[in-house]
Amino acid sequence: MKKQIILLPGDGIGHEVVQSAKQVLEAVTERFNHSFTFHTHDIGGCAIDQHGTPLPHDTLQACQEADAILLGAVGGPKWDHNPSHLRPEKGLLGIRKALGLFANLRPIKGFPQLLHASPLKREVIEGSDLLIIRELTSGLYFGTPSERSQNDKSVVDTLYYERDEIERIVDTAFQSARRRRKHLTSVDKANVLESSKLWREVVEQKKTEYPDVIVTHELVDAAAMKLITNPTQFDVIVTENMFGDILSDEASVLTGSLGMLPSASTRADGLGLYEPVHGSAPDITGKGVANPLAMILSSAMMLRHSFDMEEEANVIEEAVRQVLADGYHTADLNVTGGTIVNTKQMTQHVIEHVTSKDATRSIMRCYA
Repeated sequence: MKKQIILLPGDGIGHEVVQSAKQVLEAVTERFNHSFTFHTHDIGGCAIDQHGTPLPHDTLQACQEADAILLGAVGGPKWDHNPSHLRPEKGLLGIRKALGLFANLRPIKGFPQLLHASPLKREVIEGSDLLIIRELTSGLYFGTPSERSQNDKSVVDTLYYERDEIERIVDTAFQSARRRRKHLTSVDKANVLESSKLWREVVEQKKTEYPDVIVTHELVDAAAMKLITNPTQFDVIVTENMFGDILSDEASVLTGSLGMLPSASTRADGLGLYEPVHGSAPDITGKGVANPLAMILSSAMMLRHSFDMEEEANVIEEAVRQVLADGYHTADLNVTGGTIVNTKQMTQHVIEHVTSKDATRSIMRCYA
């Protein structure tokens, strides 16, 4: 199966971790006899430096013609004082909007070797396995007007949603809940915001189409508290853009490390942009010590959600689990009694498990 994958390394350690994911995917192609082609383009700060814009036309055109996109990271202190239209993050927001990637999927599932590194008690977080689905292309971050007055005495941001934008993300969440444990929690602020009142109305209307899914509603402040005090109660959470941005970052503490969290931004036809949750980490750029596992796990999400390659995705995820179980970890991970390895070594360990003859038997045991 021939697929075209666009690589957007971006800034900082993005180049290092994207290269790791590419190598793992090449191992997958050899094992499963697929054909992937890779093309690299600029985005973010490096695109500003090279092209004068965080999202060059050639980058966007290549992504529009791709089957999937892998993105490393954008941003860094070099561009912190740029005007807003020349900030690296504008490239990321712009590509999501231009490609219509309206659904952000953030799986939160801890690895046993890292649970002790979470600031929360093990007995609270053990068994947590949830998926946060965030609306990504509307809401407060995109509404207009968004501006200051000329004398800087007032400012306005606009939270704007159209009904069909809410309906499509809610449908995505219901469909995801059906593939998991059939429990959907919708998060809003319906006691205050008109947008949230409409959001809740849509969820209530849509649930009649998914009678096998249990639906609960939570106000965002209550949901934030319960994510920390009782995270195992959640299966799939769906919410609007800004709430999802905050809650998904909060939920990351359940795992013990940002370096282990993948994410996907998708649309209905399967095109998706896949990226790790961590940032560009300019302080360790070029030192060869970056943790590639979140980027590698993001590539597994790509195989599952864009290419419908469930077995191949499982092989990568199981390889990551096995490497951690073997005690190998990068310096950012707090694994008791393990062996610290660099980026290339960690990648090679994952590849060895991906290509191992025992991998299929391990996958069958894990997913039986």
